[in-house]
Amino acid sequence: MFESLTNKFNDVFHRMSGRGRITEDNVKDAMREVRQALLEADVHYKVVREFAESVVQKAKGQEVIKSLHPGQLMVKIVHDELVNLMGPVDTRIYYVSPAPTVIMMAGLQGSGKTTTCGKLARFIQRQGKKPLLVACDLQRPAAVDQLSVVAGQAEAQFFTVEGEKNPVRVARESIKHAASVGCDVVIIDTAGRLHVDEEMMQQAEEIAKAVNPHQIYLVCDAMTGQDAVNSAKAFNDRLELDGVILTKFDSDARGGAALSVKSVTGKPIKFIGVGEKLENLEEFHADRMAGRILGMGDMVSLVEKAQEQFDAESAAKMQEKMAKGKLSLEDFLGQMKQMKKMGPMKEILKMLPGVGSQLGDMKIDDEEIDHMEAIIHSMTKAEREDPSIIDNSRRRRIARGSGMDPSDVSGLVKSFDSASAMMKQMSGMGMRDRMNFAKQMGQMDLFGGGGKFKVKQRSHRLTKKERLDKKKKKRK
Repeated sequence: MFESLTNKFNDVFHRMSGRGRITEDNVKDAMREVRQALLEADVHYKVVREFAESVVQKAKGQEVIKSLHPGQLMVKIVHDELVNLMGPVDTRIYYVSPAPTVIMMAGLQGSGKTTTCGKLARFIQRQGKKPLLVACDLQRPAAVDQLSVVAGQAEAQFFTVEGEKNPVRVARESIKHAASVGCDVVIIDTAGRLHVDEEMMQQAEEIAKAVNPHQIYLVCDAMTGQDAVNSAKAFNDRLELDGVILTKFDSDARGGAALSVKSVTGKPIKFIGVGEKLENLEEFHADRMAGRILGMGDMVSLVEKAQEQFDAESAAKMQEKMAKGKLSLEDFLGQMKQMKKMGPMKEILKMLPGVGSQLGDMKIDDEEIDHMEAIIHSMTKAEREDPSIIDNSRRRRIARGSGMDPSDVSGLVKSFDSASAMMKQMSGMGMRDRMNFAKQMGQMDLFGGGGKFKVKQRSHRLTKKERLDKKKKKRK
């Protein structure tokens, strides 16, 4: 997310920080490049113009030219302006009493609206509420079935009226049903189209009048850039939105929609979809996002992600093992798999201050954890507990069982030894030292091949079928 924009900002500020003195002309030149970068990121041209003018004026007002650290001060000014551009945002869902709280979801076809309903249901469940998913998209083929499947995956209740063709009646009935089954929140999935049209808007307005929703969210595909912004404006003119949910945010390298929506429509981004799983819905925080854009990291979100995946009891046990240096390969694998649940490794590393801006186009292969799992599961219990007993004979056996090379087994054991020593050292560290440790971990190659999380290039990796065939030949 924001990858191209982050790179451009970093280039501009790097050049500014390298100057002994910064003149007013330097500031204007820098903002000319920033303006171009924002336009290339598909940010609305009016937003770009106002943003650039505001930064230049504040730079003059804060006497950047006379500052001892003009580059750093410019970064702060741009950061603050980015926060103003995207925020402020109140991501809380205000639940009413008596229940249920009604949330209406609108959006174009293909924006990921139905899946987002499931993600929102999962988010609401984490807040101790019981959601009901309501199918009011009665026009798109299999839309009702799709929402039913999503509700099942989210372990949320589902409601529809068999044979009913009027979505307004379904919406009305869902409110009564929610009260009867004890659901706190009703999430209504409405019909979409491939483009904004009068029929879709009319239907959405009728549903809104019938159930008087407490919140109306528009679901937009972040990758459509200005189209998403234009859709948000059109819907807001008819429905009076409470906020926007941007989907496919993790795949959007430009970020034009995120930077334009609030300024153009006046409505904030409430949530962002950052993956395909139902857990991949995040609250949108303008200050944290500004930090990510400028390569400053986002430690708060990283800690929140970690807290969701690591329970306190397990963490305490792991801390004790780390302090004693008794970490096993099984523990190591468990920790890596928990980290994988937090999201793609490259995105996790970008949240570390000072790391995101250094990653660039570095390839990070998340499948390495799968390869590591294959190796560890091919070991005996004794080998997992004490990898030092793995000699040449054992190494060859483990490699055959996992379909990997013996050198991969050696590289994994070597990386594990290094990680164990680092973790033992980390157990007594302060926060700053832990952050430095995390950077080192992020740069470690699991298989000792010299690349950062990049598997060494091999002439051929055995498939599952090839491994089985190889075993059969060996038996013969």
